[in-house]
Amino acid sequence: MQINEMIYLLVAAALAGLIAFTTTPAVRVLAYRIGAIDVPKDNRRMHKKPIPRIGGLAIFTGFVISTLVFCRMSPELIAIYVGGLILVVVGIIDDIFRINAWIKLIAQIGVAFIAISQGIVVEYINFFGKYIHFGIFSIPITVLWIVGLTNAINLIDGLDGLACGVSAICSLSLLLVMILKGEYVVALMTAPIVGACLGFLPFNSNPAIIFMGDTGALFLGYAMAIISVSGVFKLHTVISFIIPLSIFGFPICDTTFAFIRRILHGKSPFTADRGHLHHKLIDMGFNQKQSVRILYAVCAILGTSAIMFTEEYFTRAILIIAAGFAIFLINFLIVRRSDERGKMGLGLDGEEDYEDKKVDPDDVPDPVVTSETKDPSDANSQPSVKKSSGNI
Repeated sequence: MQINEMIYLLVAAALAGLIAFTTTPAVRVLAYRIGAIDVPKDNRRMHKKPIPRIGGLAIFTGFVISTLVFCRMSPELIAIYVGGLILVVVGIIDDIFRINAWIKLIAQIGVAFIAISQGIVVEYINFFGKYIHFGIFSIPITVLWIVGLTNAINLIDGLDGLACGVSAICSLSLLLVMILKGEYVVALMTAPIVGACLGFLPFNSNPAIIFMGDTGALFLGYAMAIISVSGVFKLHTVISFIIPLSIFGFPICDTTFAFIRRILHGKSPFTADRGHLHHKLIDMGFNQKQSVRILYAVCAILGTSAIMFTEEYFTRAILIIAAGFAIFLINFLIVRRSDERGKMGLGLDGEEDYEDKKVDPDDVPDPVVTSETKDPSDANSQPSVKKSSGNI
């Protein structure tokens, strides 16, 4: 890839990031006005105060403007624009009113067929030099991939900055793969996603002041699914399907296990629960920032291995994955067995991280004056007597 093309990629990412960064405060104000607020009402939610949603609108705006400036219109871009707009509208409605999960699923299937109508289909995979064509199964496989990845990004959006940061890492991995294989057109569509996520992330990191909501999660999952079908699945590498599975390994595995877990418990696969990996890390004693960093590291390891698979360095890719998870396991065992966990700064001693939870003066109740708390020197003070209502 030439130097001027690399500069275009950097500028496209920077423009998307700048737009997302500058429009997020306005989107935050809009969220309050239209009532798109996430109120913590169950133990799945990690935040303690109402937080505005629909932050994904800033990400979508950054992506659209950047691609309109730098990209030529293509079937992939049309699919992302049309399908993405539909999902953004559905996401905004859901962020305000909370619509049924099956309605969102129908919308996701619909936008998957919009992509298929533009020729975005998983037609074959390369398996050790042998091309396996899916034939009549191409369409259902494509729908499954698009809908699955769209849901996967949405379902991991449970901690401050998690889904946005994971999307940034995954899209960056996609971008590097496209650069290595000389797929400039697809790379130019990917760079704005990286930039838009990074532009929004400062507002979404712990302690978050805005969530991207379904508005952002659905769009990001859909856009990355389209790009991966257009670019990665069609690479002439020895095992092309391993690359997207590796890049999106964390959200795919977390969502797959979530669906299996819910079905085994006799619940709908779309019933929310507290069994996701990020919830498990919190239950182990890690705070939000530490849990997010751990999952960032997992995604970075998988993304690096995908790049190695692209260059057909299979041994190196496997070693990177093995070494990364070995390091994680060793650190986990050390943390669990340490007698001085509080000194390690991991928040395992039951103390809350100061940065994770700030106390608002408005949340502190006024002191209640009783006979025990009144100044004995106050001669006029009378102990408060709680009267019985007479009801049993």
